[in-house]
Amino acid sequence: MPTRILPAVGDADAVRSITTLLSQLPDAEPVAPVVDSTQLVDTLARLAAESVDELPEVVVVHERIGPVPALELIREVALRFPAVGVILVTSDPGPGLFQAAMDYGARGLVALPLSYEELASRVQAVAQWSVGVRRHLGSGEDVFTGVGGTVVTVGGAKGGVGATLTAVQLALAAQASGRPTALVDMDLQAGDIASYLDVQFRRSVVDLAAINDISPRVLADAVFRHDTGLALLLAPGEGERGEEVTDRAARQIVSALRSRYEVVVIDCGAQLGGAGAAAVEMADAALLVTTPDVVSVRGAKRAVRMWDRLQIRKAEETTVVVNRHTRGTEIQPALIQKITGTPVAGTTVPANFRELQGAVDAGRVHELDSKSTVKQALWALAGELRLVKAPEGEGHRKGGGRFRGDRGSVSFRRRRDGGG
Repeated sequence: MPTRILPAVGDADAVRSITTLLSQLPDAEPVAPVVDSTQLVDTLARLAAESVDELPEVVVVHERIGPVPALELIREVALRFPAVGVILVTSDPGPGLFQAAMDYGARGLVALPLSYEELASRVQAVAQWSVGVRRHLGSGEDVFTGVGGTVVTVGGAKGGVGATLTAVQLALAAQASGRPTALVDMDLQAGDIASYLDVQFRRSVVDLAAINDISPRVLADAVFRHDTGLALLLAPGEGERGEEVTDRAARQIVSALRSRYEVVVIDCGAQLGGAGAAAVEMADAALLVTTPDVVSVRGAKRAVRMWDRLQIRKAEETTVVVNRHTRGTEIQPALIQKITGTPVAGTTVPANFRELQGAVDAGRVHELDSKSTVKQALWALAGELRLVKAPEGEGHRKGGGRFRGDRGSVSFRRRRDGGG
């Protein structure tokens, strides 16, 4: 079977040089080159919409591609099209750039001026990797083979505002609608998802931290299949082991999950470390849960400003969710939006802990009564975020949220690393 290779090269002379060499490779099938980052992502998206099998096995990215820088473009391709192997062509093949390219998701690096032998070797290795990934992705019953699942992070303005309950119910809503869903506990030192769902499991997110290439089988061994159908990736039982999950490891874990599940919900807790920050930066939507009181809203404002300063996420790309809302409180969503400078979800969660207490104390929040106003609100929030599969026959805009290019109340950002 020929290897389909898509060159992404902006320079006319480099296009001729690369395409000439690619056409000489054995069993190679170069396709028409693309001239910039936007055309590359659009081309891959169009092919993936037809079928994952239509995607090229290899994409060759020239270092002078634009307008998005080459490394950021590689990250975008790796995140959205995880079965496509990317090779970076560069005049600076030093160890620093090599490590950076690997961190951003490249599968290989080739030095300029191009050598036939080096290019042939890299293309062959990357093509074999791509074929292997596709074979693994096609072997499971619940495998998602789209262009990349939706990742939503949930953080708390401070401890105790309800971030974990929000994350759990959003994931349950998505799974119940028929979308294969993973729920990840990235609150590495104090995660409570296992307690909320009555789970005892020896594997955790730490077991994936030292693995450089997370295959579907390795991922399947690390997750716990809950009775609800959710795939759970839990925080370690020993909080100090959370330090083993670096930001680089978190990126690899989130990428692996995104390639396997339609929806990935990540509970980041209230204390954002390097791993949580990486997850928030990669997410399609980042939620920050607050309660309508001065301390929590100040915490939300502080978190939003910190994320902006550290270039994790801009304020307008973060959505605040108001929990324990009552009409009588002085602090209402409009004021919270003004204070934090962020969008606020149109769905607020009512203050009714009495409904929750029995299920929380029993560790059975997945059995929360469907008549619960809290559950109804959180599942409505899942609809606003477009995490649930709409019933057949309903229009695409039903649900009110904003997904990628759609304009509405909840901001699904266009990623800084090349579009979304």
